[in-house]
Amino acid sequence: MEKSVNIDMLMDKLGDFGTYQCRQFLLHLLSAFTAGLHMMTLATVAAEPQYICANTIQPESNMTNWFATPEIFNDSCKVMNDFNETVACEKWIFDRTYYEDTRTTEWMMICDNRWMGSLARMSYMLGVFTGSVVLGSLADKFGRKTIFCISAVAQLILGIGVAFLHEYWIFIATTFVYGIFGSSGSYISGFVLTTELVGPSKRSVCGILFQATFALGIMGVSVWGYFIKDIFLLQIIYGLHSLLLIPHYWLIDESPRWLWGQGRKEEAFNIIQKALKTNNKTLALPLEKEQVVLDKDGSEIKNHQDVQSFSILDLFKTPNLRKNTMNICLFWFAASFGYYGISFQTGKLKGDPYLMLFVMAGVEMPSYIFVTLAMDRLGRRFLNSSMMIIGGTALLASAFLPMISESISISAAFIGKFCIAGAFAIIYNYTVELYPTVVRNTAIGLGSMFARLAGGFTPLVTLLDSFDSKAPTITFALVTLLSGILSTLLPETLDTTMPQTMEEGEEFGKGDTCFSTGCFGRSKKLSKEKDIPLESYKS
Repeated sequence: MEKSVNIDMLMDKLGDFGTYQCRQFLLHLLSAFTAGLHMMTLATVAAEPQYICANTIQPESNMTNWFATPEIFNDSCKVMNDFNETVACEKWIFDRTYYEDTRTTEWMMICDNRWMGSLARMSYMLGVFTGSVVLGSLADKFGRKTIFCISAVAQLILGIGVAFLHEYWIFIATTFVYGIFGSSGSYISGFVLTTELVGPSKRSVCGILFQATFALGIMGVSVWGYFIKDIFLLQIIYGLHSLLLIPHYWLIDESPRWLWGQGRKEEAFNIIQKALKTNNKTLALPLEKEQVVLDKDGSEIKNHQDVQSFSILDLFKTPNLRKNTMNICLFWFAASFGYYGISFQTGKLKGDPYLMLFVMAGVEMPSYIFVTLAMDRLGRRFLNSSMMIIGGTALLASAFLPMISESISISAAFIGKFCIAGAFAIIYNYTVELYPTVVRNTAIGLGSMFARLAGGFTPLVTLLDSFDSKAPTITFALVTLLSGILSTLLPETLDTTMPQTMEEGEEFGKGDTCFSTGCFGRSKKLSKEKDIPLESYKS
């Protein structure tokens, strides 16, 4: 994208976070709310209620009806007949305490067909992955606002439309497309619009608030699910939330930076003038408009630069960057793996599943507050590694503690979610600061790709409970622990000057690990860079 220093000069005049930026930011935040809500709709509309086997023997077999409960035969998918033979269950009785009919009971996605439920969740998550790759690129080409608005309309139609689908494979295909627009399109575009508009001192806080609002969307899923038991009506209500984004066509502005890069400087300048007026800035802009839009001959300034382009492969070509990249990719994968693993497993926790989902999302709020306050004091590496290690240990404990105390096990799971959510929030900033400017956007995109892949695999891992009820939690815990331990080998980035070139990136943080410079790595600190290049925030 074309780069001009003049756009930075103009944006600086707005201030980091004035009234205009605040209004636009609050509008962008709504996309995070709907993204979180759509992400977890299947947790209620396709919930798996508790069930027991209730086979009825044919009358001519002169056998009486029999009923097997988990207490008598600890398997709701197989029963013991009168001849002491294990046979497959043919009929089930579902616990209606918390759920009436769900997609699981509609299509009998239980026992040998449990893969159907996991495939539905995987389909949505792979749609999110596809959307983050495809729509992110389209937003660079056609504009952030354009993709935001198209995605808002699409998620509204798809969010309501899936309620009318009763054929499984059509539902799966539609869910994939639903994932593309439901939790990617508007969310990614809204995040980029915010980071391109606010000043560098507010970007970290705004980024964390996006994730906090995403968690609020998940809390909304549990609230509606608690009051609405009809899954048809429930899904329509979830879909109607996208109406919140439709007025954005008239309320939000295109990114001035994107417009400037596309050569549409007149439009960019008009938006900046509007923003300055809203922020009560009084500057003599008419003259400056001539200076920044036209050169002395009256022709438009183009500022073409011969800049070498880099690809994902360049992140693996040199030893230090390769080591850091592999470590960072594992961290993105593990953080997402643990985050969605706990979220999808909330229905397995004892107690009201709606309350569990609500609290599990709510526990992220104090985590984000803690991260915001501690990130610039304790450093990125220390927080990342310690929160992942503590979170993984808590998850591992939660797998075995039910044998001792169910309430302690649930508390351990909450601690795990608190820590992993906080680490997930930090990794965005950490990746931005770790990589040189010329590949920073590429590194964020690569990390995000691994996070989405982890989200896609998570529903499959939950099927391991068919072999052992503790297996999914243990798997999530071990991957999280491994990543937390290996992240101690990454360099600290707090109060350092961020690298600009590939050469600087290769030399950055060499020899700086928890074991060589201490967990806080303060011996290698340089003066903190005041401005973070904007391009690093685009995904």
